[in-house]
Amino acid sequence: MGWEMVRADAREWSAGLAELHERFVHRFSRVEPRESSLAYMRGLVAPLERKNGWTLAEEAGHAGPDRIHRLLNRIDWDADEVLDDVRDYVVEHLGDREAVLIVDDTGFLKKGTRSAGVQRQYSGTAGRTENCQIGVFLAYASARGRTLIDRRLYLPTSWTDDRDRCRRAGIADGTGFATKVEMGKAMVRQAIADGIPFRWVTADAAYGFSKGWRHELEQADVFHVMATTRHDTVVTRWAIDHPVHDLFPGLARQKWKRRSCGDGAHGPRVYDWARVEVRPWHRPDRQHWVIARRSVRRPEEISYYIAYCPAGTTLDELIRIAGSRWAIEECFQTAKQECGLDDYQVRRYEGWHRHITLAIAAHACLTALRARELDAGKAETDPPSSYPSAFPNSGV
Repeated sequence: MGWEMVRADAREWSAGLAELHERFVHRFSRVEPRESSLAYMRGLVAPLERKNGWTLAEEAGHAGPDRIHRLLNRIDWDADEVLDDVRDYVVEHLGDREAVLIVDDTGFLKKGTRSAGVQRQYSGTAGRTENCQIGVFLAYASARGRTLIDRRLYLPTSWTDDRDRCRRAGIADGTGFATKVEMGKAMVRQAIADGIPFRWVTADAAYGFSKGWRHELEQADVFHVMATTRHDTVVTRWAIDHPVHDLFPGLARQKWKRRSCGDGAHGPRVYDWARVEVRPWHRPDRQHWVIARRSVRRPEEISYYIAYCPAGTTLDELIRIAGSRWAIEECFQTAKQECGLDDYQVRRYEGWHRHITLAIAAHACLTALRARELDAGKAETDPPSSYPSAFPNSGV
C-alpha cells in the first residue's frame, strides 16, 4: 500500500474516533478535557513506538504533557459514564443476540510499589509471578467483531488492608476487597442490567470453577459454558459429588468427536471432544453437560467445561462457545499492540480506569470500522494497510 492509502486509512480512523467521541463529549464540562480526550484516543491508535504522556502530547501538538496528565489525574470526569456511552456504541455496531460475554484478566507489569493495586502476583501475561497490576475485563464477541466493554482494577488485600496506602493512590475508603470472580460477576450483572444483547457467558477455569457464580447465572437463566478443573464435582444419577474427570474414562470411542474450536495463532485449534449429561432431573427445556476437551497429540491432557444451555443444543454449538473464550485474548493483544492499553504512566486508581476506558473506546472504534468495511466488502478488495492481523475475520 502506498502513502496515499495510509493517509486515507488514518483519515478514516480519525473520523471514526471523532464520531465515537461525540457520544461522550458531554461528559466533560470544559473545552480542554473535551479536546484532550479526543487527542488522547487519536494518539493511542497512532503508530508511536511508546505511548506515554510526552509522546501523546507531541502527537497532539502540545508543548508538554501537562494537559494529558490533567486529563487522567486531575480534571473532574466520570470514566464509568464514558464507558456507558462506549458500550452503547458497541451494541449499535456489533450488537447480536447470539453474542458471547467473556470474562478474563490480564497483567500490567510495573516497577515500584505506588501504582494502585501493584504487588508481586501471578500474571498470565508474563506466565509467572511479577510485580504488576491485574485488570479484570469483560469482552463482547459477536459475528461482527469482538472488543472490551468493561474493566475493574484488582486490589489485593495488601492494599485494601492498608487504608493510608489506598488514600495515597486515590482509592476511596469505601472500596473494599473483591475477588476476581466477584468482579467478573459484577460486570456480567451490569451488562444484564444495561440490556446488552447476548446469549452466552464463558470464562476460563479460574472463574468457571466457582459453583456459586454458575448457580447465579443459572438462576437468572443465563446460558453458559464455563471451563473448570478436573477436581470439580457435579450431580449425576449415581452421586451428588461426582468428579468431572471420572465421567469420561469409560466413554465409548465413538462418543469422542474431533472438532476445531476456532482458529488460533497457528491455525485451527483441533481437539477431541465429548460430553456427558448431568443433573438429569432438571427442567425439561434446559440441559446440563460436562464437556471434555482432549489433546490430539497428548491424549492425557484433558480440560473440562460445565455447560447450562437450552435442551437440544448440539455439541458443535457448545464447542463454538468454549472456543470463543480466546476472543478476549485477541482483544488483549490487539488493544495492547494497537491502542496502548498497557502503555500508561498513571499511578492513581482513577487514572488507571480513565486510561483503560479511553483505550477501550479506541479499540471499540477500530473494531466497528473493521465491521463496517467487511459489510461494504472492502476487506476483500482493498484491505486496510496496518491492522488486518489485529482484527482478523475469524468469527467467534
